[in-house]
Amino acid sequence: MTSKNITISGSGLVGSLLSIYLAKKGHKVNVYERRQDARKTNIYAGRSINLALSDRGWRALEKIGIADEIKKIAIPMYNRFIHPQKGENYIQPYGKDGQAIYSVSRAELNCRLMDLAEKHQNVKIHFSEQLSAVNLNNNEVTTTEFESQINHKHTSDIIFGADGAFANTRLQFQLQTDRFDYRQDYMEVGYKELNIPAGPNGSFLIEKNALHIWPRGNYMLIALPNMDGSFTCTLFFPHEGYPSFEALKTKEDVKKFFEEVFPDAVPLMPTYLDDYFNNPSSSLCIVRCKPWIYKDKLALIGDAAHAIVPFYGQGMNCGFEDVFVLDGLIDKHGDNWDAILQEYQDLRKPDGDAIAQLAKDNFKEMSEKTADPKFILRKKIEAKFADQYPDKWTTLYSMVTFSPHIRYSEAYAKGQEQDAIMEKIMSIPNIEQNWDSQEVMEELLKLV
Repeated sequence: MTSKNITISGSGLVGSLLSIYLAKKGHKVNVYERRQDARKTNIYAGRSINLALSDRGWRALEKIGIADEIKKIAIPMYNRFIHPQKGENYIQPYGKDGQAIYSVSRAELNCRLMDLAEKHQNVKIHFSEQLSAVNLNNNEVTTTEFESQINHKHTSDIIFGADGAFANTRLQFQLQTDRFDYRQDYMEVGYKELNIPAGPNGSFLIEKNALHIWPRGNYMLIALPNMDGSFTCTLFFPHEGYPSFEALKTKEDVKKFFEEVFPDAVPLMPTYLDDYFNNPSSSLCIVRCKPWIYKDKLALIGDAAHAIVPFYGQGMNCGFEDVFVLDGLIDKHGDNWDAILQEYQDLRKPDGDAIAQLAKDNFKEMSEKTADPKFILRKKIEAKFADQYPDKWTTLYSMVTFSPHIRYSEAYAKGQEQDAIMEKIMSIPNIEQNWDSQEVMEELLKLV
């Protein structure tokens, strides 16, 4: 395999992981990052949604032998822990016994990946230096130093745009080519980071091994555990209307609202008023585009190609899977980068579109359906049938989260079929009383 001179724009999660993969293949990699080094300054302060690492992400980490290193900073979450506004708290398992998604700090993970990348002599990360222009004809890259605004020109064999949802690489691609399809959709809800501190001696004040959800219809509060005993909380909330970020303007407004709507969370969050006003309200955007590649010269990867919302916990996992699939195609096609990038796009574009839709749809499940008795009953029926007939039924959540051999696009299509089947099952008379009967299981078997 011929060594290539490769430029990556962005040293975030996907860019850093990609640099490790490419360096292991013998390529020389220069990574340009517009921000400062996250290991020296907290660039994520007040705006970090904790991440949920699941099987697709772990598979990508395991392939290059760094999964054990990352597990040191990850906490398994076996269940959703639901905090309804009225009534008792309850638990919804994510999968079968022992199956978990893992809470990990975005900042911690990013720093660890950059450390691992810089261990390779073939990787150089340039901080505070942005990829500002690309000449697609000759693959000349212009980078700009943040402080001095001095420009540098470099020539690369291949350029990867891993510079996030608002990627400059993608903009350059769009400006220089014809028939570039691009669409961005903002959700009506945004998010704000809050915090549950650790208890005495670093203890966890609520269940450690769970993702906590306070579902409230068109908004919700979630909490994911951190290694130090604290929880990173995220309020997903409408931008306008009531209630909304726009409507809650004073500390009195926020205090009254939180005490009424999140009564069991307020005692856990002593700084929630300060956090609410000090931390920014951020937007949630879905990005779809095509093409992702230009000849054998440039490819978009991760959020630059398919930014999604966080409600399936798959944004990072999808980006890591991009890298995993790309690596397999390099093994398959060798030095034929035309073939590598073309098949990469053919495989990953449908999957990026599928997980974007699944993530958007899952907001309603998390914020509303997790507190709906009919939905809870449906999940019980599905779980029982999957246990009895594992070769006939894998739940959509398990296909997406715990079954990396199943493509996102395949899981989405199968999920649509399952929805139609379960609509029929839920319409059976007296299903609430007879849901665990063998007759219901046999009816499901007929429909499957």
